[in-house]
Amino acid sequence: MNVKVLERKPNELRIEIAGEGHTFCNTLQKVLLEDETIEAAGYNIPHPLVSNPIISIQTKGKRHPETALREAVEKLRTRSKEFRVSFEKALKEWQQK
Repeated sequence: MNVKVLERKPNELRIEIAGEGHTFCNTLQKVLLEDETIEAAGYNIPHPLVSNPIISIQTKGKRHPETALREAVEKLRTRSKEFRVSFEKALKEWQQK
């Protein structure tokens, strides 16, 4: 996954993520918006066939958007791991029946 910083301001960050689509971006946006220090978070895919998504993050107060993004990514990692463990357990139980 290639990430490119397009714009950086004290409370705003715009990044481009190569090779991703709606699935990842929508999930990341959802997790970002769960954070009370986020003023706004969204993404845009200018053209679905040839464009990389652009994610925009705006924070409240003095919180750095990079910090919020790192925390959101870590939450996604944790949730993915929890899902994987639950899925493997359910699959194993199903196979034993």
